[in-house]
Amino acid sequence: MQVEPPSSDSTYDVVVIGGALSGAATATLILRHNPGVRLLIVEKSEKLGRRVGEATVEVSAFFMGRVLGLTQYLNENQLVKQGLRFWFKNEEVKNVSEASELGAKYLSRIASYQLDRSTFDEEVLRRAGLAGAEIIRPATVSNVTLNDGGMQTLDVSHQGQKRTVSTRWIVDASGLAAVLARKNGWWRSNTEHPTAAAWSRWTNVKDWDSRELAEKYPEWSRAVYGIRNTATNHIIGDGWWSWWIPLKGGSVSVGVVFDQRIVDFPQDGGKVADRLKTFLMKHPVASEMLADAEYDEEDVHWRRNLAYYSTTFAGDGFVLVGDAAAFMDPFYSPGMDWISFTTSSAANLITQQHNGKPMTELVVKYNRDFSVCHRRWFESLYKDKYEYMGEFDLMSLAFRLDLGLYYWGVVEAPYNHGETALYAPPFSPPSGVIFSKLMSTYNRRFAKIARRRRRVGTLGRTNKANRCLIPGFMLKRSDTLRLFPLLAEWAWLEIKEGWRSWLEPDEGPPLIEKAPATKPAPAA
Repeated sequence: MQVEPPSSDSTYDVVVIGGALSGAATATLILRHNPGVRLLIVEKSEKLGRRVGEATVEVSAFFMGRVLGLTQYLNENQLVKQGLRFWFKNEEVKNVSEASELGAKYLSRIASYQLDRSTFDEEVLRRAGLAGAEIIRPATVSNVTLNDGGMQTLDVSHQGQKRTVSTRWIVDASGLAAVLARKNGWWRSNTEHPTAAAWSRWTNVKDWDSRELAEKYPEWSRAVYGIRNTATNHIIGDGWWSWWIPLKGGSVSVGVVFDQRIVDFPQDGGKVADRLKTFLMKHPVASEMLADAEYDEEDVHWRRNLAYYSTTFAGDGFVLVGDAAAFMDPFYSPGMDWISFTTSSAANLITQQHNGKPMTELVVKYNRDFSVCHRRWFESLYKDKYEYMGEFDLMSLAFRLDLGLYYWGVVEAPYNHGETALYAPPFSPPSGVIFSKLMSTYNRRFAKIARRRRRVGTLGRTNKANRCLIPGFMLKRSDTLRLFPLLAEWAWLEIKEGWRSWLEPDEGPPLIEKAPATKPAPAA
């Protein structure tokens, strides 16, 4: 990328810290809605590398394609994703054909993508430069001083020179570094959700749709009419899951995420990737797919205590976007949706100030909305989910409910009402409490049922030779009627089994002490 020399004038309207997707997308939107603003992007790397957060879902696909205008680029340079797919096992499962399977039967109706973030983020940053952003890289930021309602200042170091920059707005898109949240004491670890992850990129991973597997397991191959290989495949165990994301060019991103209260990931046994492979090879599906695979020794990562958030999301002069604002969990690939909402809302907030709107009430509402969104999103989908995600029957029901409510409550709005729907983060409107209560209730109940199964030794009894293949959801209100049979299925589960845990204490595993973070968190 051609990098323009820094301007001798060190006063800007907006300075964006971080040039990957969150920062470059925010910059693009600000420049689009505020022609003539002076905007600087400070990116620490000379070349953006691969990172986790490769899988998108429907809202982020809308954002990338219809808001950022990248549909043609995505279709030519990245892979179209075929939904989510899950594989379960118990002691009786010996190969992929015997594992219980959850996923789509047909091709996806609404596009989403599998991204090589190194090339994708560079393209978004390149387009931000074409839109008018000044880009400095490799460069670092220090001594950030915030001034509510006034000019913010920061020091920018580039090619051995340091200069002090003044700006009306700072956009923190620094990712895990979370520059503003950490500096100002807003950063919090989510100790209710002590997950950890190990991941790498691999070559020679078997093709889920290969002729080899079709001949070996013909009935298994015929069961699905769509494509398995370009889905985000999830190999599931008790308290853990593994993502398998194919990338353009043939490599596959493979990682494990686990609840540290339930899973004891091996600490000995060689390099992280060797331990990752050893861990995965105990699952018969992973063992089959990784038989001839090799990992990239330069692309191996490990991190504990993934979940965190900022207690403040914006002020009159700064705003946090993407992972600089919060990270919940990579399961269901929410990170790119979070980017879609935070970047759109941040650009809108700055645009409103640029147009002369008073900031006090807008900033209060912004912080309230994103605080409520983050808390309800976490409680609805992720709190204690690792306790039951290894159970085919519980996870199949939860996934269909989660997916139906996602389409009805989240996906429908931007596709039918346009990009301004991204200014209202999920669960933040008054109606959000209804969805949140419903989702957190069945999530809590399934976790409690699984907790009892673990105690009495009946985990995994439906994990062999079962298949839940979903025909797919559409963006029409009549699809909401499909939720009622699922709620009836939940009621029947409670009648058959759930009642046994109704009077038991509603307590999860004990929390562990927080360990220091060392590597970027996954958001796949």
